[in-house]
Amino acid sequence: MFGRIIYWKIWNFLLELKKKFSKRDERLVKVAKLKRIEQEEKIMEEFVQEFGRAARKSRYKRRILVKEFKKVMNKVIRRKLIEAERPSTSIEQWYICTTNLDRY
Repeated sequence: MFGRIIYWKIWNFLLELKKKFSKRDERLVKVAKLKRIEQEEKIMEEFVQEFGRAARKSRYKRRILVKEFKKVMNKVIRRKLIEAERPSTSIEQWYICTTNLDRY
């Protein structure tokens, strides 16, 4: 009887431990995926969709998200947007502007 009580306490402790740390690990995996995405040969529209999905799961916000997007996008388009009179500030503006530049 006493052995079963200890067994269940240990079992519950391990379940709680797993719950607590698995969420953190899951988020780290999603952030790592976001950092590994590259545009490569994809058109900007496809790339923006892929990056957007990964970004939502990573929980990155504002400037950090824009910074990560600029790192992995097409260098020519990035340079054009940075040199623009009014550079984009939000990730949504970056998505729109990069998609429009890629079309022309």
